[in-house]
Amino acid sequence: MALPSGLPNGLPQPPSDATLATLRRELEREQTELELLGLERSADLQRLSRDCFAYSPVLAPLFEGRHAQLVARPTNVEQVIAVAAACARQQVPLTCRGGGTGNYGQCVPLAGGVVLDLSGLKRLRQLDRTAGVITVEAGALMGDLERQLAPAGRALRLMPSTLRSASIGGFIAGGSVGIGSQRWGILRDPGNLLGLEVVTLEATPRLLNLDAASSEPLNHAYGTNGIITALTLPTTEAIDWVQVVVGFDAWEQALSAAQSVSRWAIELNSVNLLEAPVAAAMPWPAGCPKATGEHRLLLLAHPAAMAVLPVRLMQLGGTLLWQEPQSSSKGIPLREVGWNHTTLHWRSANPEWTYLQLLLPQNEGACLVELRRRWGSAIHWHLEGIKQQGSQRLVCLPLIPWQGRERLEQLISDCRELGAFLFNPHVFTVEDGGLGVVDADQVRAKAAYDPDGLLNPGKLRGWQER
Repeated sequence: MALPSGLPNGLPQPPSDATLATLRRELEREQTELELLGLERSADLQRLSRDCFAYSPVLAPLFEGRHAQLVARPTNVEQVIAVAAACARQQVPLTCRGGGTGNYGQCVPLAGGVVLDLSGLKRLRQLDRTAGVITVEAGALMGDLERQLAPAGRALRLMPSTLRSASIGGFIAGGSVGIGSQRWGILRDPGNLLGLEVVTLEATPRLLNLDAASSEPLNHAYGTNGIITALTLPTTEAIDWVQVVVGFDAWEQALSAAQSVSRWAIELNSVNLLEAPVAAAMPWPAGCPKATGEHRLLLLAHPAAMAVLPVRLMQLGGTLLWQEPQSSSKGIPLREVGWNHTTLHWRSANPEWTYLQLLLPQNEGACLVELRRRWGSAIHWHLEGIKQQGSQRLVCLPLIPWQGRERLEQLISDCRELGAFLFNPHVFTVEDGGLGVVDADQVRAKAAYDPDGLLNPGKLRGWQER
């Protein structure tokens, strides 16, 4: 799909002031403890209607001026149900919000209406200490959840680099991969989501408990087809990962090491490769030397792997620059030098730059060699390791100077020509930011749980085209 030049046709009109006043009176009468933020809190309306879409110079102008007219901040499921019922009765669009750390405008209300800020639903309801399965409310911050799980020796399987500020519901609804994908694959792989508690958007909302199979259409659907209030997830054993930084003088050696280390008989939670200019711009944990022109391979490794890693990486041309257990290091953790934190750190000094997200073809080396030949120093390279359908693969989050739509579209075309699969951060629909095709199950779920199409309108292309 071409980069969007405008918002989709068929968006509902923002509700009138009179409609919003009626909705607000109804909620204030029925839910006296529900916090509502209206036009008198315009700064809050703006803030709670945004995420990190400004990473994209394509999306930023499209979302200009798009914000909620009312924000509801529930603290329990009963209040969520009341908001859903009122919005359905008044035909007011409703957009769910977690921590607001997404990059595609997942929580931007394109048609105004109500933003449902779920940060008040944050309880860890249940932890099965035998199976390691948890049920947690959607607004819980993942960093807080990690701390709650630690005394039981458990940890989340997958997490974004923004885990300190990202909500667990927002990660499932808007995320895809992250720290832990080296071991556990992507969020939509079977087994990474076991169930959802969902409120439907109807005049008489239903509170549903969906099993793993029934939850799949709501996984990575931007909150377009159901209000997620709680999640059932597997956890993994807690490991004090060793943070490892290895330097390489030659890019080809660094890339070969990143490909090789993923296939060794050792446990790794993260594999991150930064080209020299990117490494030089990053902050580093206390005690880790700043980059001085070398390419850097960053690993989160099991302590047992350290009997193998230093020697093997030295044989591949690397130099061990720093290692420290995650629990004892100071300053920024190494996991906040990867994934979209790399983009964040780079853009803090280079705000005119943007990025892409690619799953590289299995001949990763050949693809990157050709892209580097065509584009030279116009692109700075950042790779991450994941497991995809049981195979170790590399995804790429290259950093790109913004030189206009035509230049970006040419790069996208070259990547696709060379076999890379694009997860495009310059589009705003579920389909075009992911698989690129309409998922009929997602559309059916919206018809079942949001029959009037009021949830996050404009983000599910299959609903617009049905």
